[in-house]
Amino acid sequence: MGKVDIISLPIDFDKKKIDGDYRLVTASVMRAKDLAQGLQPKVISNSKKVTTIAIEEIISGEVNMLIGDAAVEAREKAKKLSQKRAVEESRDVEKIPEDLTELEKDLKVYLTEKGERDSKKVIEEIFGESKHSD
Repeated sequence: MGKVDIISLPIDFDKKKIDGDYRLVTASVMRAKDLAQGLQPKVISNSKKVTTIAIEEIISGEVNMLIGDAAVEAREKAKKLSQKRAVEESRDVEKIPEDLTELEKDLKVYLTEKGERDSKKVIEEIFGESKHSD
């Protein structure tokens, strides 16, 4: 088995670039998700774990992250974009029932016409054509 580097706790990092342990953890979690989804690491690591690689990337400064007011502004902007997408998606969902109601109307007409034809056939089969001649 090869040598595996393990990140020792507590982790030393530049407090000017990363404004606290919480920010380090949240940034690492977000980056680990990216790595787990297939993004390529920005650092060479002996670790196979995406969480460890993500922490190494954040500490090394290879992954840009926002802190302070810039982070707050970016979070607000992302929140507004998410809300905008949600509104747009809800509008798209609202359009679907209109399309369905048109389809339902067409189906009702078709089924009514088909039902009338089928019911006439059934009546003729049961009673024969003499029913109509009376």
